[in-house]
Amino acid sequence: MQPPTRPLTAEEHAAAALANALASQNVSVDVHDGYGLALVSVWVGLVVWCHGGRYWWRSAWDARRQRVIYAWHPFIDPARAADRIALRYAQLRKAHPFPTQVTGAPPCA
Repeated sequence: MQPPTRPLTAEEHAAAALANALASQNVSVDVHDGYGLALVSVWVGLVVWCHGGRYWWRSAWDARRQRVIYAWHPFIDPARAADRIALRYAQLRKAHPFPTQVTGAPPCA
């Protein structure tokens, strides 16, 4: 016998919508939920929090103030949020490419 399923929260719906929008841009993600929020793991240094009607992600580092700068976008527009997150993803892919163990590329000499 299977346990009863519970209805998805707004955060879980939003995370799924964002994951689908990112998939349409060929960005693979992992979705996790619990504790009243959902997380969409995109890349090294790019995790999107789905909470309070908004997607939140780390967008930059303010060296002068020594603190993180966050971007956000409302749940109502996951496609536009995915566009913005995909831009950040592209930046991070350049800064943190796949290691050779993952890609199978020969090690650099």
